[in-house]
Amino acid sequence: MNQIKAHKDILATPKIRIANLTKQFPTADGLFTAIDNISIDIAAGTFFVIVGPSGCGKTTLLRILGDLETPSSGSVEVYAEHPGKPGNSMVFQGDSIFPWMTVWENAAYGLKLRGVPDAQVRETVGHYLDKTGLTKFAKRYPYQLSGGMKQRVSIARAFANDPEILLMDEPFSALDEQNKTLLQEEILRIWEEDKKTVVFITHSVDEAVTLGDQIMVMSAHPGKVKAVIDVPFERPREVFELRSLPAYGEMVFQIWGYLRDEVQQAKAQEEART
Repeated sequence: MNQIKAHKDILATPKIRIANLTKQFPTADGLFTAIDNISIDIAAGTFFVIVGPSGCGKTTLLRILGDLETPSSGSVEVYAEHPGKPGNSMVFQGDSIFPWMTVWENAAYGLKLRGVPDAQVRETVGHYLDKTGLTKFAKRYPYQLSGGMKQRVSIARAFANDPEILLMDEPFSALDEQNKTLLQEEILRIWEEDKKTVVFITHSVDEAVTLGDQIMVMSAHPGKVKAVIDVPFERPREVFELRSLPAYGEMVFQIWGYLRDEVQQAKAQEEART
């Protein structure tokens, strides 16, 4: 389990400290190293984005941060500013809301589970349904929603639970470009309210630059840190305005330069296995 420390006792420390983190899985052919000796500090309030080729261990790293996997070696520390809050909430790539619950019930789930008073649940859920444009759909069930609306419910639920850190695993990858852009705008607007620490995985360099404060590029298997790039664009950001800037295109090109060789290497590894 990740080590949780009270932030007030450790001033000037990062929100997340990952030190010499390695994860191996046993296979019929021996140990498989998914991620290898990753060390990174993530400051509080950072929108931290991870990009890398398929199979580089991005999701494994996120699952370790979410206490869904345990490290083989190394450590993860999350410094809690509010120890009563949940350590993390996760938004998954696929549909992860409960099909037997309404939109409102899904968004309220984490709060209800923690025994938050009903009045606070109503206020918080109402706020995030409004922010995600779901207020008029509050009584609908997931089968009555589009894919984009289901992801809005997942986002509302994650933010409503008010965790120490928010973990997002390619949450928009299954959406069409129009819905993806709309949700990028929405998550930027919601995140601006309290600047929660976010760790966000994506395959899209455009998405990484649009959303992120820092971008970590991972190598092909086994996953290591290839580069960490600071994103210089001011906030708040408007997606279309940002993407029209020459500096935006230059940054996308720079990050793709780091990533290109790793994608080619991952492809070669995959071909060698088939």
